[in-house]
Amino acid sequence: MLTQLTGLIIHLIQTTGYGGIFILMTMESALLPIPSEIVMTFSGFLAGRGELSFLLVVIAGTFGNLMGSLIGYAIGYFLEETVIVSFIENHGKLLLLSRHDYDKSIGWLKKYGDRVVFFSRLLPGVRTFISLPAGLSEMNLKKFSFYTLLGSLFWSFVLTYIGFYLGAKWKSIDVYFRKFELIIAVILLGLFVFYLSHKLKKKTA
Repeated sequence: MLTQLTGLIIHLIQTTGYGGIFILMTMESALLPIPSEIVMTFSGFLAGRGELSFLLVVIAGTFGNLMGSLIGYAIGYFLEETVIVSFIENHGKLLLLSRHDYDKSIGWLKKYGDRVVFFSRLLPGVRTFISLPAGLSEMNLKKFSFYTLLGSLFWSFVLTYIGFYLGAKWKSIDVYFRKFELIIAVILLGLFVFYLSHKLKKKTA
C-alpha cells in the first residue's frame, strides 16, 4: 500500500510540480494519510537535481500545511466533539487516526497552551491532530495560524533539505528520520525545562 502511495505521490509531483506539493501537504494536514516525509524529501531530491527551486518547494509545503491545518481547525470549530470522537472511534483506522493521539493532542493543548501548536508540528503522529482540539477550544485564529506557519516552515525546510542532501538515496529517509526525531525530542525537552524554570522564577520573584 505504501509503495503504491509513494508511486502516486512521485507521479503527482513530477507532473504538477509546486501545485502537487501544495495539494499533497494540504491533504496531509487536513487529516488524510499522506506522508509528508515522502512528499517533501522527494521534492527536495528534485530540487537537488535542479528540476525544482528549493525555496519554492519549502514555500509550497509550508502553505499547504497551513491550508490543511485551517481545514482541520474548521472541522473542530464547527462540529461537536462527540461527533468527532465518534468518527475517530468508528472510522479513524481508514485515515490512520486514533483516539489515543486525539486525547494526547487535547491534553497537550490544555496543559501547555497555544504554543504547543508550534511544537506539535515537529512531532510525527500528533502534528496533524492538533488542529482539531485547537478548533474545538476556539483558539484565537491568528495565533493558531502564526504558530502553525512557523512550525510548518521548520518542518518543510528540514524535510526538503534531507531530500536535497540525500539525493538519489532520499528513500532511505527512515534511518535519517529516526535521528531527526531524537534531535527534536532533545530540543523539545530543553525548551520544556526552560519554560518550567522560567515559570518557577516568576512565582518565586
